[in-house]
Amino acid sequence: MTNHVRRAILSGSKFETLAGYSRAIVDGEFIFVSGTVGYNFKTGDIPKGAENQTRQALANISEALAQANATLQDIVRVRVFLTSRDDIIPVSTILGETFSEPRPTNTTVIVQLAEEEMRVELEVTALKRAD
Repeated sequence: MTNHVRRAILSGSKFETLAGYSRAIVDGEFIFVSGTVGYNFKTGDIPKGAENQTRQALANISEALAQANATLQDIVRVRVFLTSRDDIIPVSTILGETFSEPRPTNTTVIVQLAEEEMRVELEVTALKRAD
């Protein structure tokens, strides 16, 4: 049995402190990234529109993955939470442009998010590639 070291990655988001969670957890070869919205964690701003929020969420996720020595191409599962069906095609288009073969699995659901201005939240699981 292999002894895995479990490590937390934090982004500085106010939500991590409020709700007591980590942006990501690295456990062995897996990286579990919490639901990530389009807030710019450095400025505290959230862009308008689902497309811009998706791009910022992907940047936030990419930064967390980099701290785990991984990239967006290591993602094996994406969960997409949208506040409007109208955003499915624009957000899906961005995701389609972001991921290459083999593309990750994807589940998309329509929900209410924690704050009114939030339009999209992405949760991912990545598998670190063997060196």
